[in-house]
Amino acid sequence: MKVPVLASILVLGGIAVGGQPAPDGRLQAQLKQLFPDAATFSPKGGNPPHFKAFTAAQALAGFAFWTTELEPLERGYDGPIKMLVGLDTKGVLTGVVVVEHHEPYGNFSVEPPEFAAQFKGKSVRDQFKVGVDVDAVSRATITITSATRAIRNSGRRVARQLLTPPSGSPK
Repeated sequence: MKVPVLASILVLGGIAVGGQPAPDGRLQAQLKQLFPDAATFSPKGGNPPHFKAFTAAQALAGFAFWTTELEPLERGYDGPIKMLVGLDTKGVLTGVVVVEHHEPYGNFSVEPPEFAAQFKGKSVRDQFKVGVDVDAVSRATITITSATRAIRNSGRRVARQLLTPPSGSPK
């Protein structure tokens, strides 16, 4: 059997080339939420682990990554807060999707759409300081602070490792 035919069968069967599972429907929807104009997404790979978003012209639109994979020790009040974060090729966050948490006050801290929405458009160079450029929520300080740190640190790590610094700026 020829390789292209085998690759097509594997992708249709739920396995992408390279042994990676093809992104499922839920993950595809979450990636599309971060990159609405993207036409395709790569399987997760690389170091740090990430998905690539591509335009219809196959230009790289940005990267998506799980905070829990890049910052596994960052925990909220009651464990990790699993978030999918999008980062464009200029180091600007395209969005955040809160996927899973076990926070006792999550219903008014990290669950509301306003929490994730405040990160869209932030540069990885921004402060990401709760109470300064990130909204604080009383009774959920640990949760908000931890989630903010996870977004900031993982975003900066991806930018450092995968983006080219702007010309004229220090590395």
